[in-house]
This record gives sequence, C-alpha cells and structure tokens, in this order.
Amino acid sequence: MADRSITPEEKAYAAELLQRARVAQKQVECYDQARVDRLCQALGWATYNEKTFARIAVMGVEESGLGDPVGRVSKRFKIMGILRDVLREKSVGIIEEIPEKGIVKYGKPVGVIASIVPTTNPELTPPGVGIFAMKCRDTVIFAPHPRSKKTTFEMVRVMREVLKHEGAPEDLFQCVEKPSIPLSQELMAICDLVQATGGQQMVRAAYSSGTPSLGVGAGNSTMVFDETTDIEEAARNSRISKTSDFGSGCSADGNLVVEAGIYDRLLEQLIKEGGYLTSDAEKKQLQAVLWDNEGHRMPDTVAISAQRIANKAGFTIPDDRKFIIVKEDHIGKDHPFSSEKLCVVLSIFKYSGFENALKMVEQIYEVGGKGHSCGIYSFNDEHINQLALMAPVSRIMVRQPQSKANAGAFNNGMPMTSSLGCGTWGGNSTSENIHLKHYMNVTWVSKPIPEDRPSEAELFGEFYNTESF
Repeated sequence: MADRSITPEEKAYAAELLQRARVAQKQVECYDQARVDRLCQALGWATYNEKTFARIAVMGVEESGLGDPVGRVSKRFKIMGILRDVLREKSVGIIEEIPEKGIVKYGKPVGVIASIVPTTNPELTPPGVGIFAMKCRDTVIFAPHPRSKKTTFEMVRVMREVLKHEGAPEDLFQCVEKPSIPLSQELMAICDLVQATGGQQMVRAAYSSGTPSLGVGAGNSTMVFDETTDIEEAARNSRISKTSDFGSGCSADGNLVVEAGIYDRLLEQLIKEGGYLTSDAEKKQLQAVLWDNEGHRMPDTVAISAQRIANKAGFTIPDDRKFIIVKEDHIGKDHPFSSEKLCVVLSIFKYSGFENALKMVEQIYEVGGKGHSCGIYSFNDEHINQLALMAPVSRIMVRQPQSKANAGAFNNGMPMTSSLGCGTWGGNSTSENIHLKHYMNVTWVSKPIPEDRPSEAELFGEFYNTESF
C-alpha cells in the first residue's frame, strides 16, 4: 500500500500520460500486419543489439547495485525469442479460422497498458512488453522502480527513437520520470490493462486496482534429482541457473531434492562447478543475514556475489566460488532455507524413495513459491509424470537450467517472456507464460454450422433413463 496519498501534481501527470497514450494508440489502430511487424523488428534490433543492450544492462546493475553485469547482459536473448514468437503469429484482422466450427477470430488492441517494471529487469522488461504491445497495437506507460529508474528511462528513450525514425507516434511508449507508489497505483487504476512484475505488494496492488491485471507470483524453484540423473549435466545446469544475474530471478534454483544414492556425488560435482559448502556454524551466520527474526528476507543480500554474502555473514570464501550450498534436513516456515532466497544460495536435501521426494516437494511449496516453477533431472518418465501430477506449479522443466528455460528457451517450446503467471496458487489470473495472447482482445465471429446435438442416450450414457438420484 502507498505510504502517502497521491499529490494533485502526480494525478495531473498521470492523466496527461494517459491522454497522450490514447492519442498515439488511436493513430496506430489502422496499421496493417506488415507495418506492425516491421515496427516489432525495428524495436527488437534497436534493443537487442549487443552494443545497446550491454550498455543499458550494465547501467542497470550499477544504478541498482543488484545483479551481475555478465549475467544481466546475457538476458538479451529473450528479446530475440519474443520477436521470433510474435512474428510467427497474426494480430491484425483475422487471426484464426476454424471452419468446422464456423468460427473466425479477429485481433484487437487492449488499449493502454500500465507496465510496472522491476528493479531486477529494468532494461529487459520495456522491450519485452513493448514488442508484445506493438504487435497488438497497444500503447504502454512504463512505471520504473525508483532504484533503477534511469535505466528504464534510457531503454524507453531508445524505443521512442525507433518509433520516431519509423514514422510512428513516439508516445506509444512513455516512461514515468519521477516514480512513486501512489503514482504507479494511479496509473494502474486509469489504464486498460496492468502488467505487473515485481514484489508481492505491488502485484497485490495491481489486482486490487480495479483494472484487469497480469501479475506474477513469488518463486521457490525446487529441483528433483532421481537415481537416473546425469550428475555432471545436472550440476552444471544448477550452477548456470543459480548464478545467472547473481540469482536475482524467481526462477533460479533454490532447493535441490536429491536421491540418497547420488547425493554425495552430486554434492561433489556441485563443488567442482564452483559451489561452496558451508559448515554448520557458517550456515547459522548465513541465516542471520539473509532473514530477520520474523523470517522476512533482508534486501541487502539479494542478487549480490557469493563473496559479498559471506562477508556480510562474517566468514570468507575463495574468490573462485560462484554460489553457496547449505545442507538442510528440515522444511517449514521455521526453516527459512526451505524458502525463496533470491541470491546465490541454494539448499540441498536428501531423500530415499521417490514417494518421499514428492512429499518434500509438496512441503516446500507450502512454505512458499506455489504456482511458479519446479524441475526434475530424470530419464524415468513415470517419475516425471508423478511430479507433474502433484506439483502445485505452472511449469516443470525436465533436465534444463530452470532460470534459463522456464520463461522460454530456443531448445524448448515455452513461450518466450519475462513474466511468469502462477495461477490461482500464486494469486494470479493465469498460469501461463505471459505472452502475445495476453496483450490482445479477440472478437469471435460465429456462423451457423450443421447442428451438433448428440442424442440423450449418447450424452448421458449409463445414467440415461435411470431413476432420479
């Protein structure tokens, strides 16, 4: 909730942004598919090219003090993936026909979108949302996080330059210059759609704004390693997932649930990959700086290097260590290492019998992270199926680095995005990766077809003509 009321100046500013957005959106309603696609390509290249994205990504790390420049720059592949996906779909006029059902679908804009930009993705969220919006002929007002507002503003400036060069209205994309919680709340209330990526407080505010909202939930990614695990591949993928941008993403591996027979070998391989295994004393020191006495996550240890976390905890680790491993035997609210960490710390659990692995996964998601993601390193299809049947998550990655895969990768079929819906488990309106369809209104046109009415006997089966219950 806001800690103060919106000022008259902020309210007038929000109204001005909205008016400019509506004028711009009206101008592009007549754009055909070819022009829309060309603008998407131009926006994609202008923001994806390494020179521009690297410059702004490094700017984001320096401005916020969060994340790793190398990992942050590597996120630019999402722009390429999003562009790939949108260019393969239609968004103007007839977008789908189903002759046997007499259905024709037409794509329409949703209007003006309020996009709440997280401090961990200030350079990626604008082009990601912007390409989806441009494809659907929407306009976007970006509300940056105060901690990374200059970075977001710079990326939006680049996007506006592209529009100007291509003869499109620059006000299709606007960015709040002086962000505040009350101003963001006002924008969420007056726009047509809210796209909120950030902390749970902001996502809850989006859903209570009275405007249709696309929100995301908290993560606590848990990976299961059964006896069929390729240990080298799995350890490498866990390191990749855990260390990307210093573990800033909700998708990063947080908990490893490992079969007893491979536990020691996997732990040894994780150490070879750059992990540092804490002692019991160091584990206690680590807990004291990661969480306060009430179990709330301490923000000054989010998305920083393993060395900085260790130093804050009062011990040192070698410079070549990339992440910190904690052995954990307990799960629950009173055991915070079973909760989301948002840094380069992961917990490792041991199980015997796959049914116990499933119970541990269930218990971990009772602590937090329901609806988000989990994964499994297995070549046993029955184990994969059992996990899929019971896990309260929206996506499960099989033998893939979680934080690089669940939001879409070039070697899986997940829609590319930077926003992950978590379904009703996570208090969200969708359990899908938020992608093109979510930025588009669709008009269904229905024509008569031959009657499709089954007989009563066929429809009610064995219950037909029996006595009433």
